[in-house]
Amino acid sequence: MDGYDGYNAVGLRSDIVLVGCMAHARRKFDEAVKAQGVDRDNPEKIGKAMEGLRYLQALYRIERECKGSSSEERYSVRQQKAKPLFETLRAWLDAALPTVAPQSMTGKALTYLHNQWPKLIRYLDDGRLSIDNNRVENAIRPFVIGRRNWLFSDTVRGAQSSANLYSLIETAK
Repeated sequence: MDGYDGYNAVGLRSDIVLVGCMAHARRKFDEAVKAQGVDRDNPEKIGKAMEGLRYLQALYRIERECKGSSSEERYSVRQQKAKPLFETLRAWLDAALPTVAPQSMTGKALTYLHNQWPKLIRYLDDGRLSIDNNRVENAIRPFVIGRRNWLFSDTVRGAQSSANLYSLIETAK
């Protein structure tokens, strides 16, 4: 999930566990790097945004290693490799956060990572959980796009026909 505060009320239920989306955190660092015009290939000119992005990229590399593995194997690899990386990332985050202007893009990326930390690390505890929710977001994207398009049906019957056809196509995918 992203950092939308509205989800927190749902997370108060004992039968629901909120899991953060690392892609949202990674995207914030990527946007900060782009805004700074950082040369990604020049290790001497690395700023905090690039450093944060590299930590998150390393976490994704670990996930790629586990692709196709059982949930038990993923859990084990995460405990061996990702958990220590998170400990290093946390120490870096705690040191970096007070040194950056909160309203800068890097500051916003650091703040997001800090505020979402408990939810972002939750995937470490269960090999069935994903590091991000990209698959879900990609699956619902057509509905979000369609929602705008459906506003322009001329009749209720036409809208229903469009929705039925759309459901059939999406189900066939």
